[in-house]
Amino acid sequence: MAAEPPANGPDGGYLTPDTQPDGTQYLPPPPRPGTARQHTDDRAFTTTRTLKGTPRWALATSDADLHEDALLHAFSCAAGQSLSTTATPHLAALIHTMDVSEAPDMRKSKAYWHRPRPFVGNGQPICTESDRTHLATSGAYPSGHTMLGWSIALVLAELLPDRATPILQRGRVFGESRIVCGVHWESDVQAGYMVGAAEIAAMHGSPAFRADMERARSELAAHRHDAAGPQDPACAIESDAARHSPL
Repeated sequence: MAAEPPANGPDGGYLTPDTQPDGTQYLPPPPRPGTARQHTDDRAFTTTRTLKGTPRWALATSDADLHEDALLHAFSCAAGQSLSTTATPHLAALIHTMDVSEAPDMRKSKAYWHRPRPFVGNGQPICTESDRTHLATSGAYPSGHTMLGWSIALVLAELLPDRATPILQRGRVFGESRIVCGVHWESDVQAGYMVGAAEIAAMHGSPAFRADMERARSELAAHRHDAAGPQDPACAIESDAARHSPL
Protein backbone atom coordinates (compact mmCIF):
# COMPACT_ATOMS: atom_id res chain seq x y z
CA MET A 1 0.00 0.00 0.00
CA ALA A 2 1.31 3.43 -0.88
CA ALA A 3 1.84 5.91 1.90
CA GLU A 4 -0.65 8.70 2.38
CA PRO A 5 0.71 12.17 1.63
CA PRO A 6 2.55 13.81 4.54
CA ALA A 7 0.20 15.75 6.80
CA ASN A 8 1.61 19.05 5.56
CA GLY A 9 1.58 18.13 1.87
CA PRO A 10 4.44 16.55 -0.12
CA ASP A 11 6.20 19.80 -0.98
CA GLY A 12 4.92 22.31 1.57
CA GLY A 13 7.43 21.54 4.29
CA TYR A 14 6.99 21.71 8.05
CA LEU A 15 8.42 25.20 8.53
CA THR A 16 7.25 28.68 7.64
CA PRO A 17 9.38 31.80 7.11
CA ASP A 18 8.61 32.70 10.73
CA THR A 19 9.72 29.32 12.13
CA GLN A 20 12.67 28.59 9.79
CA PRO A 21 15.99 28.84 11.66
CA ASP A 22 18.57 31.14 10.08
CA GLY A 23 21.99 29.54 9.95
CA THR A 24 23.63 32.81 8.94
CA GLN A 25 22.80 34.04 12.44
CA TYR A 26 23.33 31.02 14.70
CA LEU A 27 26.34 29.35 13.02
CA PRO A 28 29.87 30.57 13.66
CA PRO A 29 31.65 31.74 10.51
CA PRO A 30 33.89 29.25 8.71
CA PRO A 31 37.60 29.35 9.54
CA ARG A 32 39.66 32.15 8.06
CA PRO A 33 42.79 31.34 6.04
CA GLY A 34 45.88 30.94 8.18
CA THR A 35 44.03 30.20 11.41
CA ALA A 36 44.41 27.13 13.60
CA ARG A 37 40.92 26.01 12.63
CA GLN A 38 41.79 26.17 8.94
CA HIS A 39 44.98 24.23 9.63
CA THR A 40 42.84 21.49 11.21
CA ASP A 41 40.63 21.50 8.12
CA ASP A 42 43.66 21.28 5.82
CA ARG A 43 45.09 18.35 7.76
CA ALA A 44 41.82 16.40 7.66
CA PHE A 45 41.54 16.88 3.90
CA THR A 46 45.14 15.84 3.25
CA THR A 47 45.16 12.76 5.46
CA THR A 48 41.86 11.41 4.12
CA ARG A 49 43.11 11.45 0.50
CA THR A 50 45.00 8.28 1.41
CA LEU A 51 41.66 6.48 1.84
CA LYS A 52 40.97 6.37 -1.89
CA GLY A 53 40.31 2.80 -2.98
CA THR A 54 39.47 1.55 0.51
CA PRO A 55 36.10 0.30 1.83
CA ARG A 56 35.78 3.61 3.70
CA TRP A 57 36.08 5.49 0.40
CA ALA A 58 33.40 3.25 -1.10
CA LEU A 59 31.12 4.00 1.86
CA ALA A 60 31.66 7.73 1.38
CA THR A 61 30.71 7.32 -2.28
CA SER A 62 27.55 5.45 -1.31
CA ASP A 63 26.69 8.05 1.33
CA ALA A 64 26.86 10.79 -1.32
CA ASP A 65 23.65 9.43 -2.89
CA LEU A 66 20.67 11.34 -1.48
CA HIS A 67 17.93 9.47 -3.33
CA GLU A 68 15.34 8.33 -0.81
CA ASP A 69 15.98 4.60 -1.11
CA ALA A 70 19.73 5.19 -0.80
CA LEU A 71 19.20 7.27 2.34
CA LEU A 72 16.94 4.65 3.87
CA HIS A 73 19.39 1.88 3.03
CA ALA A 74 22.19 3.89 4.63
CA PHE A 75 20.40 3.73 7.99
CA SER A 76 19.02 0.19 7.74
CA CYS A 77 21.90 -1.52 9.55
CA ALA A 78 21.76 1.00 12.38
CA ALA A 79 17.98 0.74 12.61
CA GLY A 80 18.11 -3.05 12.74
CA GLN A 81 15.57 -3.40 9.95
CA SER A 82 15.56 -2.97 6.18
CA LEU A 83 14.17 0.47 5.35
CA SER A 84 12.94 1.43 1.87
CA THR A 85 10.32 3.50 0.12
CA THR A 86 8.37 0.27 -0.42
CA ALA A 87 8.73 -1.25 3.05
CA THR A 88 8.49 1.99 5.06
CA PRO A 89 6.65 4.54 2.90
CA HIS A 90 5.50 6.74 5.80
CA LEU A 91 9.09 7.11 6.96
CA ALA A 92 10.17 7.89 3.39
CA ALA A 93 7.49 10.58 3.12
CA LEU A 94 8.56 12.07 6.45
CA ILE A 95 12.20 12.26 5.36
CA HIS A 96 11.22 13.81 2.03
CA THR A 97 9.27 16.58 3.73
CA MET A 98 12.07 17.12 6.24
CA ASP A 99 14.45 17.61 3.31
CA VAL A 100 12.09 20.10 1.67
CA SER A 101 11.75 21.94 4.97
CA GLU A 102 15.49 22.25 5.59
CA ALA A 103 16.51 23.32 2.11
CA PRO A 104 15.86 27.09 2.44
CA ASP A 105 18.14 27.46 5.47
CA MET A 106 20.88 25.45 3.79
CA ARG A 107 20.69 27.38 0.52
CA LYS A 108 20.77 30.71 2.34
CA SER A 109 23.74 29.69 4.49
CA LYS A 110 25.79 28.34 1.58
CA ALA A 111 25.14 31.48 -0.46
CA TYR A 112 25.98 33.73 2.50
CA TRP A 113 29.46 32.30 3.08
CA HIS A 114 30.14 30.80 -0.35
CA ARG A 115 33.17 28.99 0.98
CA PRO A 116 35.31 27.16 -1.62
CA ARG A 117 35.43 23.38 -1.27
CA PRO A 118 38.71 21.71 -0.31
CA PHE A 119 39.41 20.25 -3.77
CA VAL A 120 39.05 23.58 -5.59
CA GLY A 121 42.36 24.70 -7.08
CA ASN A 122 44.11 21.37 -6.76
CA GLY A 123 44.03 17.95 -8.38
CA GLN A 124 43.36 15.92 -5.26
CA PRO A 125 40.81 13.10 -5.72
CA ILE A 126 37.22 13.21 -4.53
CA CYS A 127 34.86 10.26 -4.28
CA THR A 128 32.30 11.72 -6.71
CA GLU A 129 34.45 12.86 -9.63
CA SER A 130 31.44 13.22 -11.92
CA ASP A 131 30.16 15.99 -9.62
CA ARG A 132 33.45 17.90 -9.44
CA THR A 133 32.48 20.74 -11.79
CA HIS A 134 29.08 21.28 -10.20
CA LEU A 135 30.36 21.09 -6.63
CA ALA A 136 33.15 23.55 -7.37
CA THR A 137 30.53 26.24 -7.95
CA SER A 138 28.49 25.59 -4.79
CA GLY A 139 29.36 26.71 -1.28
CA ALA A 140 31.01 24.27 1.11
CA TYR A 141 29.79 25.74 4.39
CA PRO A 142 27.75 24.21 5.94
CA SER A 143 27.45 20.64 4.62
CA GLY A 144 23.96 19.88 3.34
CA HIS A 145 24.53 16.12 3.22
CA THR A 146 25.57 16.21 6.85
CA MET A 147 22.53 18.28 7.78
CA LEU A 148 20.15 15.77 6.21
CA GLY A 149 21.98 12.72 7.53
CA TRP A 150 22.06 14.07 11.08
CA SER A 151 18.40 15.08 10.84
CA ILE A 152 17.48 11.54 9.82
CA ALA A 153 19.58 10.15 12.66
CA LEU A 154 17.85 12.37 15.22
CA VAL A 155 14.40 11.40 13.98
CA LEU A 156 15.15 7.68 13.79
CA ALA A 157 16.69 7.76 17.27
CA GLU A 158 13.43 9.24 18.55
CA LEU A 159 11.31 6.72 16.65
CA LEU A 160 13.49 3.72 17.64
CA PRO A 161 14.93 4.67 21.04
CA ASP A 162 16.31 1.18 21.67
CA ARG A 163 18.50 1.69 18.56
CA ALA A 164 19.43 5.30 19.35
CA THR A 165 23.15 4.72 19.89
CA PRO A 166 23.91 2.90 16.60
CA ILE A 167 21.60 5.27 14.71
CA LEU A 168 23.35 8.38 16.05
CA GLN A 169 26.69 6.73 15.41
CA ARG A 170 25.65 6.18 11.79
CA GLY A 171 24.59 9.81 11.55
CA ARG A 172 28.07 10.88 12.62
CA VAL A 173 29.68 8.53 10.09
CA PHE A 174 27.38 9.86 7.35
CA GLY A 175 28.72 13.36 7.98
CA GLU A 176 32.32 12.17 8.17
CA SER A 177 31.84 10.60 4.74
CA ARG A 178 31.85 14.12 3.29
CA ILE A 179 35.34 14.66 4.68
CA VAL A 180 36.52 11.29 3.37
CA CYS A 181 34.96 12.10 0.00
CA GLY A 182 37.01 15.29 -0.14
CA VAL A 183 34.09 17.59 -0.91
CA HIS A 184 33.80 19.22 2.52
CA TRP A 185 36.10 20.58 5.16
CA GLU A 186 35.85 19.19 8.69
CA SER A 187 34.32 22.46 9.91
CA ASP A 188 31.65 22.27 7.16
CA VAL A 189 30.57 18.93 8.59
CA GLN A 190 30.55 20.16 12.18
CA ALA A 191 28.31 23.03 11.08
CA GLY A 192 26.09 20.58 9.19
CA TYR A 193 25.41 18.69 12.42
CA MET A 194 24.37 21.99 14.02
CA VAL A 195 22.01 22.89 11.18
CA GLY A 196 20.39 19.46 11.25
CA ALA A 197 19.79 19.70 14.99
CA ALA A 198 18.39 23.22 14.67
CA GLU A 199 16.01 22.27 11.88
CA ILE A 200 14.63 19.21 13.69
CA ALA A 201 14.18 21.21 16.89
CA ALA A 202 12.13 23.77 14.97
CA MET A 203 10.10 21.09 13.18
CA HIS A 204 8.93 19.70 16.50
CA GLY A 205 6.83 22.84 16.81
CA SER A 206 4.84 21.79 13.73
CA PRO A 207 1.68 19.72 14.35
CA ALA A 208 2.10 18.25 10.86
CA PHE A 209 5.62 17.06 11.66
CA ARG A 210 4.48 15.50 14.91
CA ALA A 211 1.60 13.74 13.16
CA ASP A 212 3.91 12.35 10.48
CA MET A 213 6.33 11.22 13.18
CA GLU A 214 3.58 9.18 14.82
CA ARG A 215 2.63 7.57 11.52
CA ALA A 216 6.25 6.63 10.92
CA ARG A 217 6.59 5.34 14.49
CA SER A 218 3.62 3.00 14.05
CA GLU A 219 4.93 1.84 10.69
CA LEU A 220 8.38 1.03 12.07
CA ALA A 221 6.93 -0.81 15.05
CA ALA A 222 4.90 -3.04 12.75
CA HIS A 223 7.70 -3.48 10.21
CA ARG A 224 10.32 -4.58 12.73
CA HIS A 225 8.16 -7.54 13.73
CA ASP A 226 7.47 -8.58 10.13
CA ALA A 227 10.93 -8.22 8.60
CA ALA A 228 14.28 -9.80 9.33
CA GLY A 229 17.19 -7.54 10.17
CA PRO A 230 19.40 -6.46 7.27
CA GLN A 231 21.99 -9.00 6.18
CA ASP A 232 24.30 -6.67 4.30
CA PRO A 233 28.12 -6.58 4.00
CA ALA A 234 27.78 -2.81 4.37
CA CYS A 235 26.89 -3.28 8.04
CA ALA A 236 30.43 -4.41 8.86
CA ILE A 237 31.93 -1.56 6.83
CA GLU A 238 29.74 0.99 8.62
CA SER A 239 30.71 -0.46 11.99
CA ASP A 240 34.39 -0.25 11.12
CA ALA A 241 33.97 3.35 9.94
CA ALA A 242 32.38 4.25 13.27
CA ARG A 243 35.33 2.76 15.16
CA HIS A 244 37.91 4.53 12.99
CA SER A 245 36.88 8.15 12.65
CA PRO A 246 38.98 10.16 10.20
CA LEU A 247 39.05 13.04 12.67
